[in-house]
Order: sequence, then structure tokens, then C-alpha cells
Amino acid sequence: MKRIVCAIMTVLLCAATMSAQGSYKPTPEIIKAQKEFQDKKFGIFIHWGIYSMLGQGEWVMQNRNIDYREYQKLASGFYPSLFDADEWVEAIKSSGAKYITITSRHHDGFSMWNTGQSDYNIVKATPFKCDVLRELADACERADLGLHFYYSHLDWGRPDYPIGRTGRGTHRPTDQMNWQHYRAFMDAQLTELLTGYGKIGAIWFDGVWDHEEDATPFDWQLSSQYELIHKLQPSCLVANNHHLPPFEGEDVQIFERDLPGENKAGYSGENGISSLPLETCETMSRAWGYNITDSVFKSTRQLIHLLVRAAGRNANLLLNVAPQPNGKLPEVAVQRLHEMGEWLKTYGETIYETRGGFVAPHDWGVTTQKGNRLFVHVLNCADRALFVPTGNRAIKSARLFSNGKSVKFTKSEAGITLLFDTVPTDIDYVVELTMKQ
Repeated sequence: MKRIVCAIMTVLLCAATMSAQGSYKPTPEIIKAQKEFQDKKFGIFIHWGIYSMLGQGEWVMQNRNIDYREYQKLASGFYPSLFDADEWVEAIKSSGAKYITITSRHHDGFSMWNTGQSDYNIVKATPFKCDVLRELADACERADLGLHFYYSHLDWGRPDYPIGRTGRGTHRPTDQMNWQHYRAFMDAQLTELLTGYGKIGAIWFDGVWDHEEDATPFDWQLSSQYELIHKLQPSCLVANNHHLPPFEGEDVQIFERDLPGENKAGYSGENGISSLPLETCETMSRAWGYNITDSVFKSTRQLIHLLVRAAGRNANLLLNVAPQPNGKLPEVAVQRLHEMGEWLKTYGETIYETRGGFVAPHDWGVTTQKGNRLFVHVLNCADRALFVPTGNRAIKSARLFSNGKSVKFTKSEAGITLLFDTVPTDIDYVVELTMKQ
């Protein structure tokens, strides 16, 4: 019964939000930004805040039911002495990633910039006294790397935030909840981020799901907030990780821990796949925020496959890295980033500026496409022959992308069969098909 009620409330929430917004028509600036976003294909997610000091991930305040007054004391000991924005950017650029999305303010409510809306921020509340978002924005500009800001819609520490289904054990007073006051606070912070930190590629929201179990649909008033963002920076994209079909005013559809069309993590069952640019966010290890016991990192092969499979589904990959409390990126993460970058030096042309190919994803792999060039990414093949369902499309030639060597193939009404000299064992065995125009 609870699942049925939650499903009904989800539909009502979605309907209420969309009906309040009317018909959103992206401006030419947004349309251009959407194309550029899709062309980039690969970004790095950064989850970093005072929660990293506890080494138990970014949800530690909720998971351990920490009193908000005690949790805030962490700020007085936060001193990431080894943080170097240029070092971060260099490592991320080496991976072949084209943008960074960093947590400006997570669910714990701590702001990672010198906000004028609260003293609970990295400059005023810590001995570090440095605005890391400012330093990162400057470093990204120098390196021509895109910068996006994650921003939480919920707050486990502010008394004015209307309590939802999470953060109930942080002992906030219940007589000070004031949605309009909290909403004004958020809008003021977003205005700071979009007027004082240069060009921002996107605002990446999270937390709408916190009120999905309310007795009556909670009105987040997203329409006016999205309008504010587009007004402040006309080319800034809006994305929202609400696990629902896109709302009016959003420019990117997010999939958490799932590729579009999948629902292995349980967050994408009701999403569908829209016509908006798509982005899949996934962790390099198991946790989003730094976890001292999380030593299981995905292999370079797994990460490259994740990137390729995302591109084959017409989506970007936003790959998470969790900096340590001292401000350094984990050594194993830096190594993985470097190795992905080395692979992209050879195969980047088959990923960047492509779209998902007309051949749908299969167990053996995916396809990406540029004009009349179809890149067949063979990720899992145990035979020396592979059928590719190209239908009645006329294939002019086939060659190995890595060295240009011709690949033999036979034709049928349903497609072509590629004939390999040996069973493919590469991380990604890429065959380029040229189609007659």
C-alpha cells in the first residue's frame, strides 16, 4: 500500500510542478549550450565538504543521526591544507573530461564558498579561510574546462527548511520551518553563484525526492527558480536529479547510477528517456563522498566501458571522484583518470561530438555516430564474427579505427557481419563503418 501511495504522490508532484510552469521554450542560447554539452560527453563529479572529515560518505549526518549543532562544529576543524585547484584541474584535464560538477552545498547545508547568506561556509566558519569555488573557477577558466555547480534543495541543518523524509534525526526545531524564508535563501545563494564565479555551464539540483512522501504534494516552485537561473546566465543549463521525468524548464535529464533505459540502481523506474540531453552520474568507487573504508575502485576497463556505453546511449558520463579531507584527490583516482585520458587520446574521436548510433545497444557493445561514420564499439565478443544490424543501410567500407586496417564483412538484408582476424580482446575494439550518403 505504501508503494502505491508513493507512486500516486509522485505523479501528483510531477503534474503540479509542470502545470505551474506552463510551456518552456529553450532560447537559442540554451539550445546552443545543450549541443555543446552533448558534444563534451565526459565530466567529473566532485563530492567534497566537511563530511569528508568523518570518512563515512556525504550522508553521514543523516545515517548517524548527528545533532545539527554538533555536526556544525566540524567546520572549525576543516583545514584542507593540500588543496590545489590547479592540480585538480590538471588531473581532470588529463582524463579527457571536459567539465567539472562540484558540490557547492550538499544536504548537510555547509556552503563551499564565501556566501553572504550564512556564516556557515568555508571562509567564515573554518580556519582554512579560502573560497575553494573561487579558486576552482579561476583554475577552470585558465584551463578552458567547464564548471557546473551541484546545489541541494534540502538542508538537514537549517531550521527554516520544511522537514522531509530525511534528516529527521538531526534534532532541528520544528517550530521554525518557513518555506518562503528558505526559498529566498536558496535564490540568494544561486544568485551569488551565477554572478560571482564566471561562466557556469549548469546548475545540478538534488533533493526534490525529500518530500515525495508528503500527505499533499509539496510545491517547490521550481518554475520561478529555473527562470532566475536562465535570467542570470542565459546559457546556463538546468538539471535536476529528482528521479522523475523532466519538468518544464529543465535542459538536461539525469540518470543516477544507471545508463538511460536501465534501472539497476532503482532510481530510474519512472524516468523514461526524454529528448533532452542525457547524463549518467556514477561513482569511481562505491561512495560519492570520501569514505575511508571504501577501497573498491572500478578498473580502468570498467570505467572506459561505462563511458562508451553512455555515449552509445546518447548520454554524457559524469564520473564521481571524492577528494580526501586534506584536499588531495585519491591517488588511485588520479591514476584511473590518467589511464582514461590515455585511451581517449586514441579513441576520443569516436566519443566526443558523437551521438548514439542508429544501431541500438547490444550485449556485445554499442555504436556512436558522426554523420555517415558509424563507430562500432565491440566491448564483449567471444567470436571472430559479429553481426551488426545495420538494416538496409549501404555500408561503403569497414576499418579498424586504431590503425586503419580494413575489416572484411558480408552483407544480408538485416545488416552486415564483421569478420575479424582474431577474437577481439581490446578494452574497446572499434570498427569504423562508412555509409554511402
